[in-house]
Amino acid sequence: MIQSDLFYNLLKKNEINFFTGVPDSLLKNICSYITDNTEKKNHIISSNEGASIGLAIGYNLATNKIPLVYMQNSGLGNIINPLLSLADKEVYSNPMILMIGWRGEPGVKDEPQHIKQGAVTLELLESMKINYEILPLNHDDAEKCIERLVNTSKETSSPCALIVRKNSFADYKLKSVIQTNYDLNRESAIGVVLSNLSSDDIVVSTTGKTSREVFEFRVNNNLSNDSDFLTVGGMGHSSQIALGIAMQKQSKAIYCLDGDGAALMHLGSLGIIGDISPSNFIHIIINNGAHDSVGGQPTIGYDIDFCKIAKNLNYKSVYKVDNHKDLENIIKISKTISGPILIEVLTNKGSRADLGRPTIKPLQNKLNFMKFLNK
Repeated sequence: MIQSDLFYNLLKKNEINFFTGVPDSLLKNICSYITDNTEKKNHIISSNEGASIGLAIGYNLATNKIPLVYMQNSGLGNIINPLLSLADKEVYSNPMILMIGWRGEPGVKDEPQHIKQGAVTLELLESMKINYEILPLNHDDAEKCIERLVNTSKETSSPCALIVRKNSFADYKLKSVIQTNYDLNRESAIGVVLSNLSSDDIVVSTTGKTSREVFEFRVNNNLSNDSDFLTVGGMGHSSQIALGIAMQKQSKAIYCLDGDGAALMHLGSLGIIGDISPSNFIHIIINNGAHDSVGGQPTIGYDIDFCKIAKNLNYKSVYKVDNHKDLENIIKISKTISGPILIEVLTNKGSRADLGRPTIKPLQNKLNFMKFLNK
């Protein structure tokens, strides 16, 4: 394993001083170190990976220096357009280093949503003609690897990629943590919501620990999860999945359990929901101000007002709650008024160390869910 401070110093030695990206569980230790040790103007945790490429291009244009963009390999889909239509050497030719966490690496056990992405990660880079190297675990070899990539990026004036395998970085605990004292955390908020829904209500839950906690609540309470669609991949898209269902199943109440980071990733989706205005759509954003599923790095969730945004985007009703009693009351009210409704739930970050994962495969979840929707 590589110590985060030593790796960070290798980057600085190679004149990499600007960092942006979306946190990843494989990169959480180095991302946390960057967060703790880089001034804000030189480290932007962006809304999505494509936006990070834009930030990197802007930095390069302004300074003629090489930035670093970090992401999980699932973020490759978000960067293809700006990477090929802007940064590519046949267009604006912007050098940068892409640090990519390799979830679903062939031969390494991982969750089902990462398997296909992991299998084609290197092929995608090769198809885009992106020079890449896999980060060695030896410090001296890592130093040579970074030097080669930086030199190649400079010489070709184009992006290069550093692929990071699981367990490449030694543990590092984020120090710059926002302390909160809300009545709820995400799991308890989910419990309040699910406890107050009827057996006919539909739940679409966002990626990461939210869907894991929804699944565990059902199992621990001997309840069926057939009415739940667990969006285990595709961060930021659960609200549009829920919208697609709500438009076609207007007799059912559709509850989308979203996160602040996920909602921010594709914030324009709220505008589409408001414009279509489905009366059966209840959008619950559980806001803990963090990318909690991948290391706890901060979002801007606590710094913005989701309710004001939703109201201006034509949601019919908006509510902000921060405790069990108010959340329970609002869920009950949501059954009596017309949507779309936004409920922002302020919570503390964090989850149980023994939190499990869904024991059913995504395909089986889909089949059970479709059968429930159409019974």
